[in-house]
Amino acid sequence: MNSNICKVTPEIAALTELSKRASYIPPELYTENDVKRGLRDLNGKGVLVGITNISEINSRRIIDGKETLIDGELFYRGYNVQDIVKQQDMANHFGFEEITYLLLFGKLPTAEEFQDFKKVLAHYRALPRNFVRDVIMKKSSKDMMNTLARSVLTLYSYDDTPDDTTEENVLRQCLQLISMFPILSVYGYHAYRYYHKNDSLVIHRPKKELSTAENILYCLRPDKKYTPLEAKLLDVALILHAEHGGGNNSTFTTHLVSSSGTDTYSAIAAAIGSLKGPRHGGANIKVVKMFADMKKQVSDWTDDEAVSSYLKALLHKEAFDKAGLIYGVGHAIYSLSDPRAMTFKGFVEKLAVEKGMEKEYALYDKVATLAPKLIASERKMYKGACTNVDFYSGFVYQMLELPLELYTPIFAIARISGWAAHRMEEVCQRNKIMRPAYMSTTEHHRYIPIEQREV
Repeated sequence: MNSNICKVTPEIAALTELSKRASYIPPELYTENDVKRGLRDLNGKGVLVGITNISEINSRRIIDGKETLIDGELFYRGYNVQDIVKQQDMANHFGFEEITYLLLFGKLPTAEEFQDFKKVLAHYRALPRNFVRDVIMKKSSKDMMNTLARSVLTLYSYDDTPDDTTEENVLRQCLQLISMFPILSVYGYHAYRYYHKNDSLVIHRPKKELSTAENILYCLRPDKKYTPLEAKLLDVALILHAEHGGGNNSTFTTHLVSSSGTDTYSAIAAAIGSLKGPRHGGANIKVVKMFADMKKQVSDWTDDEAVSSYLKALLHKEAFDKAGLIYGVGHAIYSLSDPRAMTFKGFVEKLAVEKGMEKEYALYDKVATLAPKLIASERKMYKGACTNVDFYSGFVYQMLELPLELYTPIFAIARISGWAAHRMEEVCQRNKIMRPAYMSTTEHHRYIPIEQREV
């Protein structure tokens, strides 16, 4: 694109000021008119807009007639995620594919069903002929989420029945996308390195016998090598990120767009666009960058006072990006604990030992202890603050030596399973198109011909 077209001209700057004034809405109007801004009430709880059988999130429970905060709970189709990961770890097998089956079909597979399902995913893992050359390698983007979205939208052109929204066809499309997401993401990154970093181009074909987590590492690394613990931890990360209720931004986007009757590729591309946002899927990148700054500013990582001083500086908008946030601490729903973070923590410590990064893990552990207390003392809280899954996931990806550019795509590789289940739920219900109401505050005016308007 012509560089002159991409520049912000004085004319655009002036028009921007007009747009900002026209877009402003006084914040007090939301309270005065009881408008649930962002579909959330004053306590941060989501406003009910639908019903789902896919997952359940709990952070409060009625005890003795009173609503009480509890340790966070996350259920996939009625199964506690913490128990799922624990049992799979004891059985010593990869579980993301099994959880994908559970989310899509509402039950745990038998051994035979599981083997058949893995064969289906392996069959769909291959990209269309010349897709890498004609799509992924052409005009490589510097952002892998945009690369992924473009690839998904382009797959529409390779589908003989892209607009068929029958349940059978949508499920077929969803299974293909679940299988292709890891390869689309990794190959997109290789193309980025080749064009923008002048690195050698290395493309490995995925192996049918490997799990999703293993194939990501196998296709990403030039030497194709990885340790069992590395693959296991990535598998756990995929399980914990696979689904998180119908109300999270990208999953709600899937429901919203699907309700219009559009095709699967458009619905999933819209969800990718939502997940790309730093308030959603990009949060773990902020955590990693925050800790990198912290390690530069704090000389003694074992000193509680020094670490607390830095955390206070974050809250006072005096450190890092001066946003006033301790990234990875706090969640819209969870108060006392995020079950995903609690489940992840033990695995993270094991990998830190294997990688010789115990000091870094100890710093994370210290911040996890200090930050919630500091936030509670510095801020007026309607609920508690706890470390969330993003607090640990970025550190895990860093230890796995995954490139920063793939952090959010890995989130998408996991969450496509949840998106697919929710798209199927929306398609099967054939509900009306979603159309929430907005209240207008604009005054009415009489139209004046342009030649009569005052300057």
